[in-house]
Amino acid sequence: MSALPSHPTRRACLAAAVLSVAAGWPRSAVAAPPLRIAAIDWAMAETTLMLGAAPVAIAELIAFRRSAPLPVAPGTIDLGLRGGPSLETLALAAPDLILSSQYYGFLEPQLTRIATVFSRPVFVPGAPPLPKLFAALRDLAAQIGTPEVAHRAEARARAEFAALARRLPAGAAPCLILEIGDARHVRLFGSDSLFHGALTELGLVNAWDQASRFSFAAPVPLETLADFPEARLVITSAIPAQIARDIARSALWSALPAVRAGRVTRLGEINGFGGLPSALRFARVLTAALEAA
Repeated sequence: MSALPSHPTRRACLAAAVLSVAAGWPRSAVAAPPLRIAAIDWAMAETTLMLGAAPVAIAELIAFRRSAPLPVAPGTIDLGLRGGPSLETLALAAPDLILSSQYYGFLEPQLTRIATVFSRPVFVPGAPPLPKLFAALRDLAAQIGTPEVAHRAEARARAEFAALARRLPAGAAPCLILEIGDARHVRLFGSDSLFHGALTELGLVNAWDQASRFSFAAPVPLETLADFPEARLVITSAIPAQIARDIARSALWSALPAVRAGRVTRLGEINGFGGLPSALRFARVLTAALEAA
């Protein structure tokens, strides 16, 4: 005799719903199974977690777990690289919905053969992403049938930003938000970055008034930081041990005004291309660091 399935199938749930209506039971008495969601894009994966939904599969899962501000359910499937996910693994995960973004548009013809694709362009050069993330939160909640959850999550996020802003003193130094690439190069986050949006919510000023450069390399020479003598350096990346040693021995780094004045804050690794949970995590950690400075 074959074993009974441990979870009801969609067909079984539909049959139960039909029987319940026929028997005169309320339709709400039989809950539909949750949608199976797979995420290629990390910002959309965070958005799903913020809605209280657990993706069944996420691309680059190990790295995502390391940087994600919200816990990922045990048993989540790793889809491989975001830019080249395993389509076979994705199909075996049997998703109802695949979360993507414009970065992976070249995959969309293949993805749509597996399931419906939900894609939103969040990180666009020259455009602030935070409003787009709030909109994506509402849109995704509508897609999966939980709009009220999005309303509550958005209200909590805005309230937390406001509460954190009240903890900060007026007149704080402007911030340069950066990732360390190597001992001579950094990535700076401008007005079209997630971190800029969080700074604005906190009432802080971003000293870097240029756009971010959305590239894999850190494109800004270290000496550029000397052009902002009053700024606080806020580092949002992990620094490999060898690079940390190189920086410690760097005369250029030691000569930077912010370094000489002790205005350097290391926040640890925070995903600058994440969702609202990453923006909130950045705001929390930065607020605590500035209070302790």
